[in-house]
Amino acid sequence: MRGREAKGVETFLRVVYALVALAMLTGTPARAMEKNVVILGTATPGGGFPVYGAAFAEAVNEADPSLEVRPRTTKGSTENIPLLEAGKLDIALVQGEVAHEVLSSDSGLKIIAAMYSSAGMFAVRADSSARSIRDLVGKPVIFGARGSGLVVLARHVLDGMGLDPDSDFKAIYLDRVSDAPQMILDRHAAALWGGGVGWPAFEAVAKDPVGARFIVPSAEEISRIIAKRPFLRRLTVPARSYPGQESPITSVGSWSFVLARPSFPDDIAYRLARALHRSEAALGARLPQARETTLANTRAAAPRQDLIHPGVVKYMREAGIIP
Repeated sequence: MRGREAKGVETFLRVVYALVALAMLTGTPARAMEKNVVILGTATPGGGFPVYGAAFAEAVNEADPSLEVRPRTTKGSTENIPLLEAGKLDIALVQGEVAHEVLSSDSGLKIIAAMYSSAGMFAVRADSSARSIRDLVGKPVIFGARGSGLVVLARHVLDGMGLDPDSDFKAIYLDRVSDAPQMILDRHAAALWGGGVGWPAFEAVAKDPVGARFIVPSAEEISRIIAKRPFLRRLTVPARSYPGQESPITSVGSWSFVLARPSFPDDIAYRLARALHRSEAALGARLPQARETTLANTRAAAPRQDLIHPGVVKYMREAGIIP
């Protein structure tokens, strides 16, 4: 038995020595092979955030194999904020109006990247008689998932017009935005609120043979909205962003962000910024709206530079994006 035990120990030591030698030859310490896991909060299925989160994770993980971004489904922007503050998420996707509110406070959350701009719109069946937002007053309208930042955007936009989602419409809030397209097509709801380019629920309605038409504030209404909510911006959805949409659509909206928890390490933020910068083209190829996810846009969209994570700022300086 002793001979067998000695032989077993000798075999084990040979394996250890071989691994150590391999690490020395490659110049890679054993601990460097461990991935840094980053938990990314997204939103409910059927919306744009889960799709973006998957593309973001794939692009970053491919660009920097030492990082492993893991998307996690949440209830959306309004849940992502407290989860970040509690340290239960490392980074999270946050819609523009919610981001504006939290970045204006002393939350300690920091910007990792600007995601994309979202112009708020209503989608109706192409054969709907509704032509303006006021035509939808008193009708059943889906405003999305209750925890979604798009609901917050809707409140700001409608408030600028003197309207309220709950008192002026028959507001519908869903657990899953993926249920919304069929409700529009089956006429269980008159309109669906959403935003931006490539939003899955809009895509689903627009691709149906019935088709979709989009309703936005008028030019005069846009001016009134921005006068009351200066943090909103005039944004344009390019023509052919959705099937059957032959002309550009101008509305109001904001930039959504990837935000990090207060204690998120500088070195990991630096590596995320570097990976995103290296994979800008690949990320845009995965998802059209993600073409706006660039460090240049992050600098331009951030309300102030000190709200960008220090690790990201360090990489931006090295890349020549900021002086």
